[in-house]
Amino acid sequence: MESNTVNKALTSFTATSKTSDDGDIASVMGFSGFGKKARTFDLDAIFEQTRRTAIERSQRVIGKCFITGNVITLLSSHDDDSSSDSGSDSDSDSELIGPPVPPQHAAQQGDDDDDDEHVGPPLPPGYTGSTAHSDDDDDEEGENPVKKIPDTHEITLQHGTKTVSALGLDPSGARLVSGGYDYDVRFWDFAGMDQALQAFRSLQPCECHQIKALQYSITGDVMLVVSGNAQAKVLDRDGFSVMECVKGDQYIVDMANTKGHTAMLNCGCWHPKIKEEFMTCSNDGTVRTWDLNSEKKHKSVFKPRSFQGKKVIPTCCTYSRDGKLIAAGCQDGTIQIWDRNLSVHTRFHCRQAHTPGSDTSCLSFSYDGTMLASRGGDDTLKMWDIRNFRKPVNGVSGLTNYFSMTDCCFSPDDKLLVTGTSVKKDEGNGKLVFFDRISFQRVYEIDVTNASVVRCLWHPKLNQIMVGTGNGLVKVYYDPVKSHRGAKLCVVKSKRKEKHAEALTQDYIITPHALPMFREARQRSTRKQLEKDRLDPKKSHKPEPPVSGPGRGGRVAAHGGTLSSFIVKNIALDKTDDSNPREAILRHAKEASENPYWIAPAYTETQPEPVFAEESEDEEPDQEPEWKKRKI
Repeated sequence: MESNTVNKALTSFTATSKTSDDGDIASVMGFSGFGKKARTFDLDAIFEQTRRTAIERSQRVIGKCFITGNVITLLSSHDDDSSSDSGSDSDSDSELIGPPVPPQHAAQQGDDDDDDEHVGPPLPPGYTGSTAHSDDDDDEEGENPVKKIPDTHEITLQHGTKTVSALGLDPSGARLVSGGYDYDVRFWDFAGMDQALQAFRSLQPCECHQIKALQYSITGDVMLVVSGNAQAKVLDRDGFSVMECVKGDQYIVDMANTKGHTAMLNCGCWHPKIKEEFMTCSNDGTVRTWDLNSEKKHKSVFKPRSFQGKKVIPTCCTYSRDGKLIAAGCQDGTIQIWDRNLSVHTRFHCRQAHTPGSDTSCLSFSYDGTMLASRGGDDTLKMWDIRNFRKPVNGVSGLTNYFSMTDCCFSPDDKLLVTGTSVKKDEGNGKLVFFDRISFQRVYEIDVTNASVVRCLWHPKLNQIMVGTGNGLVKVYYDPVKSHRGAKLCVVKSKRKEKHAEALTQDYIITPHALPMFREARQRSTRKQLEKDRLDPKKSHKPEPPVSGPGRGGRVAAHGGTLSSFIVKNIALDKTDDSNPREAILRHAKEASENPYWIAPAYTETQPEPVFAEESEDEEPDQEPEWKKRKI
């Protein structure tokens, strides 16, 4: 009763001033009011109280079996009746309700009081880390692009024995194509391969011409093949021809007036936005764009020119990421960039990008479209800002390059730049070198093989790196955690068992309208027939090996006892030299005359006696006959 009276007194004391109407109602009705005045709620205080209550309950569960030294302290549960006193004082909300916090959690709780971001139960005892530390690790990994390089695992695809000069991967990352100096184009399907890593198709689309470039369109349904001839080809996903570019007239001086290229192609690529358009560059000094639906003539022509206005040969070409610019690297060391819709004058022109006379092997735009990387035949790699194209932003030298198609490309996060190095035979290993885009420092490198690294491709969806080498290998680098699909699909499949050679024992003639008595029994599958023959003791009997040495058991030796085997054996042993046929015949003449056996005895009775002319005593043996002296 006393506690109730105190609560009423406190309630009346904390109430605000009442209006005169409330006083009149109290005097008439006989009671002080209609109840407590509505309280105002502080949401921040409520959330803080909820958080503290959750922490207190979690500590109560953990504290029931909490060990301090060698003493087990059991924390008592909170008395629910004491909660009625909490409403009497508004300041008591800020105090922790419940048993005292264990000393090991005092520091943790103090940190929670200072930092209101942590919500939930405390970490278990003995845990030294923190969530903030793991977040810092994630931030550090995000800031360090080297940790994103997928190089923990690799697979090797055997393309051939000659240089792999072209690589292409479709946008989905399901199918890889490789081309080389051996004129072959091989198709690799990651989802269909097993651990044997065999290509499912190999063909020579351009006969006896080296493959220069391979690339899938943005939709992945067709593929561009650029070879050493003057006509580029477009194949479908299965390798069947879709289109072949027309060849131009080589006797026309102005290359803009021809329908196609007239000399060997150097490079080619698809438009990044328009699926029917692609581009090629050639030794005839032109860069041409083509439409997939119009194979009779090119779409537009770009003619690189030197400072004196002379024709120069473009060795590589590429589109910008948005497809609005066309860039070409030329043999005179220049890099020329045109607007795609204006083919007359260049939009950007750098005249001394690389050493004149060297083949610029690759141009690659960054994913943000502001930077351009160039790989030169002068063993350099340079970075250009197309907004200020007069001088390179960064550059590095000493990267040996022996091939006219050595690649360079950006990482999917646009923070690294990758290229390969060349080596001579048995003089070291070719490397895949990674440079930081901003500082241009060499941050990482991979020893690939004891041959040059020619092609490199970093697929953004798979996060896998494909490398083509000078000894006919295609290597795929991946990480089981950071990479997706691709090579991960085929390494988990076991090799298929080799099937036995299946051959029909006899020809099976199908006669559906023959009478049953003349109809042949339907032939079973070869596998079932082989299983049935295995159960037959006669058919499954192993034949006896041939007898070596003298015959035994009624069997003759290996050479046999027949006349034919005897003759063959003696012919093989006959060592007489019949190089002079006259001597070979006359060596039997003396024996035949002295001991005739075949011909002479048969004609003894009927053979006439030979009559020879006798010489006269008057004529000298050496005298010329009379008839020869007569004149005709």
